[in-house]
Amino acid sequence: MSFQEIIDQFISGIRQTGTLEFIAVIAGIASVWFSRKEHILVYPVGLVNTIIYIYLSLKGQLFGEASVNFYYSVMSIYGWILWTRKDAYTQTRILHITNSSKKEWIQQLAFFGFFYLLIFILLHWLQKGFAPEAIPWADAFASASAYTGMWLMAKKKTESWIWWIATNMASIPLYFVKGYVFTSVQFLILFVLAIAGLIEWKKRAGVQLK
Repeated sequence: MSFQEIIDQFISGIRQTGTLEFIAVIAGIASVWFSRKEHILVYPVGLVNTIIYIYLSLKGQLFGEASVNFYYSVMSIYGWILWTRKDAYTQTRILHITNSSKKEWIQQLAFFGFFYLLIFILLHWLQKGFAPEAIPWADAFASASAYTGMWLMAKKKTESWIWWIATNMASIPLYFVKGYVFTSVQFLILFVLAIAGLIEWKKRAGVQLK
């Protein structure tokens, strides 16, 4: 595909963007902005995004991404509960931003590896019998890294942003080739926000250690 063809597909995709995809993109960007600021609205706004994308992902045969958004929805409720918990005596937040230990890094990599293999195998099977347009290796990578990022964000780990950066890098071309051009633009914006989020959470974790 030439550069001009990419530009033409981009313009055509933007023109064909539906209302649901537009709402989902705006909600997704807003959700990441709130998470960067450690604001509780990350979860209710994020739920708008994930519920819509469950439908869009199934429609585009992105079954791994559909599972991710279902997982996002469940983890959003879980994270919402964790982020709002307060100490019974001081009424201050119990959960704070922290960096992962070496042991936690090993757990994260194992978590990612498990879900990558699981999703890849399932998508490879689906590709043969039901979804010939599926892209197992790319969809599995984007999905498994997103699973890991969401799990760590609920726990307020700074490393969640590293996994979000990986997810966004994989999702930009994945959604573009599936025809969800506006969504691929969303992931480009989220990629930039994830880098900013990593920097900001690293600073906050450092302040809390003092």
